[in-house]
Amino acid sequence: MSTVENKVIAITGASSGIGEATARLLARQGLRVVLGARRTDRLEAIAAEIRSKGGEAEYRTLDVTNLEDMQAFVEFAQAKFGRLDVVVNNAGLMPLSRLEVLKIDEWNRMIDVNIRGVLHGIAAALPLFKQQRSGQFVNLSSIGGHNVYPTAAVYCATKFAVWAISEGLRQESTDIRATVISPGVTETELASTITDAEAAEWVEGFREAVIPADAIARAIAFAIEQPAEVDVNEIIVRPIGQMS
Repeated sequence: MSTVENKVIAITGASSGIGEATARLLARQGLRVVLGARRTDRLEAIAAEIRSKGGEAEYRTLDVTNLEDMQAFVEFAQAKFGRLDVVVNNAGLMPLSRLEVLKIDEWNRMIDVNIRGVLHGIAAALPLFKQQRSGQFVNLSSIGGHNVYPTAAVYCATKFAVWAISEGLRQESTDIRATVISPGVTETELASTITDAEAAEWVEGFREAVIPADAIARAIAFAIEQPAEVDVNEIIVRPIGQMS
């Protein structure tokens, strides 16, 4: 039996992209996955396909910006499978634009989803993990959490915050694992949230080389499958040749 088989994994932003790819991969590896996102129809379809191939999957509509919703999601996972081992805080937005354009609503939405969403995931599961003296958070940052790019100041700030929160959690914890995954350019729906024409054009050029979401899912699986005493703190995954 593998070191991950039968673990229960709750994944936010699981209706597409990295979240969906992670759910599918981990289910194939024998983990029990709980999918959360706003698009219930997508979750239902993904869970049904996982089950049709012999995997175990449940789903629940989830808005990570709502703490009570996130708490209910964690409780749902525990109720369905009797335990919870890992929370993958994956939900995110990337509506890029120059600061001078003053897309303040988009700034606030990124802060709500990218930062508060991660904090809500931690707040919902940390008491349980402390009680059982084990657990793991896998938090999705970005290469934007290591570099700053034109039109991406606020987005990068949110991803720097994910790293800082995760590092603080790691330092405060002696029995809980904290992992940060920082993807480079990846095939996801993130770019579809951009409403600014200049930013969209810049991202289109930046995305000349991309890796599939499954590449990030494999990195997440690697961090999860390590022995209990091993904490993989950070993984950066880029396309070959991506300069920054």
